[in-house]
Amino acid sequence: MDLTNLFRGRKVLVFGVANERSIAWGIAQTFHKLGAQLGFTYVGESLERRVRPLAESVGSDLILPCDVTDDAQIKAVFDEVREKWGGLDVLVHAVAFANREDLEGRFVDTTREGYLLALNISAYSLVALTRHAMPLLSQSNGSVVTLSYYGAEKVVPNYNVMGVAKAALEASVRYLAADCGPEGVRVNAISAGPVKTLAASGIKGFRGMLGFAAEKAPLRRNITLDDVAGAAVFLCSELGNGVTGETLYVDSGYSIMGM
Repeated sequence: MDLTNLFRGRKVLVFGVANERSIAWGIAQTFHKLGAQLGFTYVGESLERRVRPLAESVGSDLILPCDVTDDAQIKAVFDEVREKWGGLDVLVHAVAFANREDLEGRFVDTTREGYLLALNISAYSLVALTRHAMPLLSQSNGSVVTLSYYGAEKVVPNYNVMGVAKAALEASVRYLAADCGPEGVRVNAISAGPVKTLAASGIKGFRGMLGFAAEKAPLRRNITLDDVAGAAVFLCSELGNGVTGETLYVDSGYSIMGM
């Protein structure tokens, strides 16, 4: 099957690129190779300095500021998408954050403020973005894809409140899929194995997690950005037309192991 033009003419909006090692950037690059037109968002000047050159390298003409905790900014992004593109085919949600101090020590010591912050940015943002994207996505039977991790299902040391946020994210995927399905829009998650990203660097002992995953996973290796991007292509194209509300594990099989 020739996949060269699989996304030709399709419009993809990506939230969550931080730098060239971001999973979101790996997905964006693959969509670009398959013909997609890409748009990106960023938070603050420091991230804009990283995101803008990457976006321009794939010919993006839509690079917008967006703090996902601000409904007015979210609305402004989708107003711009509607005005400039007229529609949307794929929404990529790769947004997550927790205070560093809440990713160390005991989960029971998580502050109320830290808990609410992590859930707001990492889980509720998917609901808010999907709600604003729906009028555009429903025109093209579009897709939404988000990123999760095994810590949503099992306790992972030092993942703490982010694991709870990812569990909420995966539940949100199922409820959103039920709401959006009648309008032809599919919503799925990818649970990726550990990858060296800016976000992962905030998890204490992450290097050890990489080594352990590679040692114990059936494929005996860590995953790559291309592995995750391939799964996103499947979920967001005709290849995955019958799939919605699912969490697809891309982790070299690590999640199937009991010991």
